[in-house]
Amino acid sequence: MKSSTDGNVASAQPPAPAKSGDLKTRAISALVLAPLVLAAVWAGGWVFHVLIALGAVASAVEWGNLVPCRRKGAAIALSVGGVLLALAAQIAAGPWAAVVVAILATAGVAVASGGPDRGLSGGGILYIVAGLAGLMWLRDDPDSGLALFLFTMLGVWATDIGAYAAGRTIGGPKLAPRISPKKTWAGLIGGMASSALVGWGVALAAGAQRPLLALAVGAVLAVVAQAGDLFESAVKRRYNVKDSGHLIPGHGGILDRIDGLLAAAPVLALFHATIGTAIAWW
Repeated sequence: MKSSTDGNVASAQPPAPAKSGDLKTRAISALVLAPLVLAAVWAGGWVFHVLIALGAVASAVEWGNLVPCRRKGAAIALSVGGVLLALAAQIAAGPWAAVVVAILATAGVAVASGGPDRGLSGGGILYIVAGLAGLMWLRDDPDSGLALFLFTMLGVWATDIGAYAAGRTIGGPKLAPRISPKKTWAGLIGGMASSALVGWGVALAAGAQRPLLALAVGAVLAVVAQAGDLFESAVKRRYNVKDSGHLIPGHGGILDRIDGLLAAAPVLALFHATIGTAIAWW
C-alpha cells in the first residue's frame, strides 16, 4: 500500500526507470487485488478477519525470511502460529489478550530462532500483531468501524502519494538519507497535508462530530506512517535486500505494501480508545 522506492543498499547507481512490462504487471496486480481487499473491508466481520489472517501469515513468513537466524524453519512456524493465536485472542477476549499472546510468542520465537538478531526476529511478531490487531479493532468498532478503517487506509495512501509528489516537485533536504535516500522533508510535509485533507473529507462524509480535528489527526497519522516506512526500510537495508518478498507481482511483498498501515493503525486505535473518546472527536 505504498510506493516502493528504496533500492538495494549495495547499489551506487540510481534505479533504472520502470519498464512498460513492470508497469503492466503492477497495474494488473492492483486491479486484481484492490477489489478483493475493498470488498472484504466493506463486508467486515469474519470476511475481514479472514483477510487479516491471510495478511498475518504472509507477513510472518516474509519477516522470518527477511531476518537471518539459525533455525529459520522453527522461527517462521512459531511466528505464523503466534500472530494467528494473538489475533484469535483479540477476537475472543479483546486487545489485551492479544498483547499477552504476542509477548509470549515474541519470546518464544526469539529463543527458538537463535543467532545475534534473535530479538529482531521475535520482535516481528509484535510489529505485525500490533498493526493488524489495530486494523481489526478499528474495523470491528460497532459504531464507526468502516469509516475509521477508511480514515486510516486512505490517510496512509494519501501520505504516500502526497510525499511522492512533493518530494519530486520540491526536492530539498533529505529526511533520512542513510535509510531512504529519496525521502525529503518536503515529501513529509506534502504527505501530512494530503493525509490531513483526506482525513477531513472522510470525517465529513462519515458525519464525525469534529471533522476539523480530523485534519490534525490525519497529519499526525502521516508522520507515524512515514516512521513505519522508514523502520522497514532500515531493516531491509540492514540485510541488503530491496523488497520484503515477492508475493505481489510488480509490488514486492505484503510488508512492502502495508508498512505504513502497520505503524498507523495501532496509534489511531489507541488514540480513538482513549483521548479520542474523551474529546468525542468522531
